[in-house]
Amino acid sequence: MFDRILEQLERRSPAPEAKAHCDAPCGVYDPASARIAAEAVLSLTKKILALAPPAAGDPAANVAYQNTLTRYILIKEEQAHLAKRDLLVLWTDYFKPDHVKEVPNLHEMFWKAAKLCSDCKQSVNEQKATDLLKAIQEIHGAFWKTKKREVPWYTAA
Repeated sequence: MFDRILEQLERRSPAPEAKAHCDAPCGVYDPASARIAAEAVLSLTKKILALAPPAAGDPAANVAYQNTLTRYILIKEEQAHLAKRDLLVLWTDYFKPDHVKEVPNLHEMFWKAAKLCSDCKQSVNEQKATDLLKAIQEIHGAFWKTKKREVPWYTAA
């Protein structure tokens, strides 16, 4: 019954067709969230590499070490996944074919960054984590170029 009422209302007063550039209202997309996640990946990669295993024969220290290492790895994995998700959403939901004219290497930029997210999950490699942050910086520049705005790049560290 409710469906029939809605049908009649739609026939009498159809809703106007709306067109939008993005899947959501403009202003919700920003590569900053990917940058923050990539910064966490780099920070945790450095922490993992700096973490020294305890001397043999100290079970309590070994448990504490394993716990800390596991937590660092877990957070690094989560943050790399978040960066990848944020990048893929930005790539597929914000960027449109017209943007490729403005940024010809757009797809290559995103492909490279997404692969670096995977690399950072698969390894503990400071260079890969640094490269990921640099790739996101390049995407940051391209994104704001399409918005015709200059937004400075900065990192928390």
